Amino acid sequence: MNKKRFALVGLTGVLLLSVIAAGCGKKEGTSGAGGGNASGQNVTIKMFQFKVEIAEQLAKLAKEYEKENPGVKIQIDTVGGGADYGAALKAKFSSGDKPDIFNNGGFTDLDLWLEHLEDLSDQPWVKDLVEASKEPMTKNGKLYGQPLNLEGYGFIYNKELFAQAGITELPKTLTQLEEAAKKLQAKNITPFVNGYGEWWVLGNHFVNLPFAYQSNPNTFIDGLNKGTAKIAGNETFNNWVKLFDLQLKYGNANPLQTDYNTQVTTFATGKAAMTQQGNWTQVQLTKTNPNLKIGFLPMPISDDAAAGDKLPVGVPNNWVINKNSAVKDEAKKFLNWMVTSDVGKKYITQEFKFIPAFKTITADEATLGPLAADIMKYVKDNKTLSWNWFKFSGGEASSKKFADAMQAYVAKKTTKEQMFDEFQKTWDSLKK
Repeated sequence: MNKKRFALVGLTGVLLLSVIAAGCGKKEGTSGAGGGNASGQNVTIKMFQFKVEIAEQLAKLAKEYEKENPGVKIQIDTVGGGADYGAALKAKFSSGDKPDIFNNGGFTDLDLWLEHLEDLSDQPWVKDLVEASKEPMTKNGKLYGQPLNLEGYGFIYNKELFAQAGITELPKTLTQLEEAAKKLQAKNITPFVNGYGEWWVLGNHFVNLPFAYQSNPNTFIDGLNKGTAKIAGNETFNNWVKLFDLQLKYGNANPLQTDYNTQVTTFATGKAAMTQQGNWTQVQLTKTNPNLKIGFLPMPISDDAAAGDKLPVGVPNNWVINKNSAVKDEAKKFLNWMVTSDVGKKYITQEFKFIPAFKTITADEATLGPLAADIMKYVKDNKTLSWNWFKFSGGEASSKKFADAMQAYVAKKTTKEQMFDEFQKTWDSLKK
């Protein structure tokens, strides 16, 4: 979700498991090295995390660890959804209430927090990582984060509503997507529910598309930083607005007042046929409607079917450890337990419904659900788009300003040209 949510370039190979961890707390003793707390003193690990969709399950996992490790307490603080995790994390550090384990998105976010991060290169789980998942958190040959998982997003669609509308071929081009929307509308079915009240839906995930669809996203971003590339006049950005307009034309009446929970619930209860979200919604969708039949559609910006039949897939975020934490050894033990123990692996796949970022953790559709299964198929077929928002000039600050400009466009306060001008001004003002 999220905030959620967050970077990976060129995923190839086999998808395997993700890692998830929890903990927060305050030092009340010293850390031990083996199972449990060797010092015999009570230890609290403070964890500050943003994935609200797994908060309940994460708390249960922490209890499992505490049972196996007497004397260790994991205190979890979750800030996500519509809340500003980045600002809340900065406030934690400023107040002196620094977490031992927290989240970092990598790339520019890694640079921002590098001085606080423990080098995790020597941890036993590193050798088991899916190779591409290392990139966001690697700096000067050192690895500073443990990937939560692999995630993907696109248009989640309701298979039964598509069948009711007589849609027999899944749309892979912009024209085909509009034809499907018209068929749905003819059956009095709302084609899209757009949750544009959340800045990250627009400022991370949706605006990622015109970057990801560039012939070389990294080269384009480098050009923006050097001043040799521009957003206005870029054909890919011009095409992307067509998809933006299509969703607005065939979407719900109040997208700027629609938050994440409303968006997901509206879709889960069959009140709309499509919504832009990711596989992180699987747990909430299943809980709301266990009989919901769903899958992923690509988000095409042109009528090139081959180019458009792809899903953005990446590492949403990573667990990192505060290098100045007095209980960092215990925090490392917890993260390692999460991705190596049978209990941890079970929670990652069966409870969190995470696509693993580890070669030693396996899962199938029956375990993860249909959304993850579709993502894994797209990865296997090498039909993925990169996640780029962690590479944005200014990081999250850029994403939020992009979202502001896009929300103004949704409200019809600005034109396409004015929106692009705001994008460029944002980039230029925040680049290094």
